[in-house]
Amino acid sequence: MSYTHIESYNLPPAVRLAPAPTLAPSAVVRDCRFGRYTQVGEQVHMAHCLLDDYAYVQPYCDLMSADVGKFANVASMVRINPGFHPMEYPTLHHFTYRPTMYGMAAQDDAAFFEWRRRQRVVIGHDTWIGHGAVIMPGVRIGNGAVVGSNAVVTKDVPPYAIVGGVAARVIRQRFPRAIAEALEATAWWDWDHDTLTERLADFRDVRVFLAKYAP
Repeated sequence: MSYTHIESYNLPPAVRLAPAPTLAPSAVVRDCRFGRYTQVGEQVHMAHCLLDDYAYVQPYCDLMSADVGKFANVASMVRINPGFHPMEYPTLHHFTYRPTMYGMAAQDDAAFFEWRRRQRVVIGHDTWIGHGAVIMPGVRIGNGAVVGSNAVVTKDVPPYAIVGGVAARVIRQRFPRAIAEALEATAWWDWDHDTLTERLADFRDVRVFLAKYAP
C-alpha cells in the first residue's frame, strides 16, 4: 500500500505578537480593553471585558463582563460569564428585557443589562481555562489556577488549584501550599518585557526560579 505524505497544507501564517493587541478578523469586540501582547482568536465574541498583558483567547470563545488577568491562557470554546435569565420573573423568555425585538416597546430594559454587567467574572494571572469550560457569573478564579476541559465553574477557585467536573470541584493543588504562596508572592506577571526575556530560562525550573526570586 502506498501513502501520500503531506508536509503541510493551508497552514495559517506564524503569529508574532506586538505590544498592540492582535485581534482575528472575525472577532467581535464591544467595549473592551486590551493589554500588551494580547491575542484574540477567530470567531471570539467579547463584550465589556479586560484582557490584560500577554493573555490570549483561542477561537470560538464567548466572554462577557470579565476581567482576565495577565498571562491567562483561555482555550477554545470557553464561555465566560454566560447571560442568565431572570428566574424570579413569571417567564424565563427574554421578551421581558428585549422587547424591542418583538415590537413591544421602544427600548430594552437597560437596568437588567446593567445588572448583568455587574456580575463580573475575575480570572487571575497565569491561569489556564481548558477547552469548553464554562465560568458562571460572579466567579473568581485565583492566580495560577487550572480549570479542566468542559468544567462548569459555579464557585470561586483558590489560587494554584486544579478544578474539573460539573459542577467543578478541586481535584488537587498544583504545588504544596508553601511553594504556591512563594510563587504568588513573586508577582512575576508584573515584570516588564525585558526582564521576562532576560529571565526566560529560569521559568523552566520552579526550584531555580524560587531560589532567585522568592521574597
